[in-house]
Amino acid sequence: MIQTEPTPNPESLKFLSEKVISAVGTEEFQKNDIDKASNPFIKELLSFKGVELVLLSKNFLSVKKTKDASWNELKPMVISHLNHYFENNTGPILKKDLENKKNISENNETVKKIIDVLDTKIRPAVARDGGDIKFKSFNKGIVKVELQGSCSGCPSSMMTLKQGVQNLLKHYVKEVNTVEAE
Repeated sequence: MIQTEPTPNPESLKFLSEKVISAVGTEEFQKNDIDKASNPFIKELLSFKGVELVLLSKNFLSVKKTKDASWNELKPMVISHLNHYFENNTGPILKKDLENKKNISENNETVKKIIDVLDTKIRPAVARDGGDIKFKSFNKGIVKVELQGSCSGCPSSMMTLKQGVQNLLKHYVKEVNTVEAE
């Protein structure tokens, strides 16, 4: 059964499933990159009128819609699409492949600490709102992150970034001075 939850972003809705949606962690797909998507489920979902962005995580999927689209029309379409997938498939939508994830300067202790704080303290909170946060870089005290899913373009995302993410990272990692969205 698919349940929905609102997110702080009125243009985004979170669809929860008891089944595993993604076995590869959190991945984001945007309509303007639909040609790069090879997964048929994602391609079809992105082709729905009004769907701008899709974020898949372990047990949820977030959909960000265009301002002119209506949740009254879009919500049942997304639920139906998810149900149809799980009626016809036993595995997750995104499956593990043999490709190794890129290794972001794992030898750097500060970067390891930053990623650990993001993964353990920040990502779960952001996921509750239907989004994700990805580490991009750390240079001269500045951490660059990418906000994804519901967080992308959310009116309160900059406040979350500065008051939440920046404060937590500065508290746990003394080398951090500021956090910026990329």
